[in-house]
Amino acid sequence: MSAAVSTDDLVAWIRAFREAVTDHKDELTRLDSEIGDADHGSNMARGLDAVVAKLDPAPASPAELFKTVGMTLVSTVGGASGPLYGTLFLRMGPALSSSDGVDAAALGAALRAGVEGVIARGKAEPGDKTMIDALSPAIDAWDAAADGGPAAAARAAAEAAARGRDAAEPLVARKGRASYLGERSAGHIDPGAASSTLLLEALADTLAAAE
Repeated sequence: MSAAVSTDDLVAWIRAFREAVTDHKDELTRLDSEIGDADHGSNMARGLDAVVAKLDPAPASPAELFKTVGMTLVSTVGGASGPLYGTLFLRMGPALSSSDGVDAAALGAALRAGVEGVIARGKAEPGDKTMIDALSPAIDAWDAAADGGPAAAARAAAEAAARGRDAAEPLVARKGRASYLGERSAGHIDPGAASSTLLLEALADTLAAAE
């Protein structure tokens, strides 16, 4: 693909994320049943179904796309996931106002703005055993690989997210529903970190396919 990521590429990413969550819905629910409310998979799948229903016709710009995604997730996904994922996309939108495509640096900056929004909304930090354990290392990896173009940066981010997800498994949760379990939360993968990894893997796969 070129050095620019188009609005169509970003729409394809959201569709791919929906497919990934649908495919892993039962797994995400199982993870959430161990340390949460047992509804992460079903909630995310429902919300992303609602998102995809609003993508035809496709939004005209990245900003319009992510505003649509964010607002739909906030209104349709239950629990903490709706506000957190909604904030991620709502914060990304203003950084991607061009309809002509964005480069790796701009998309990375938008992702960072989104993750910073999630941190502010959820008051979580790396090591708290939340989605931030996947997202925070992912955006650092993106920045380190951005000179190689969007596809390379996305792949590096996805791999870092998976490592962060797995590294948080032995931790004791300090935020979210899992924190109520105390020491019993150790030894489980956080469902939000798992779905965040799917998000970045979907982006990596989408941009690789567009090359």
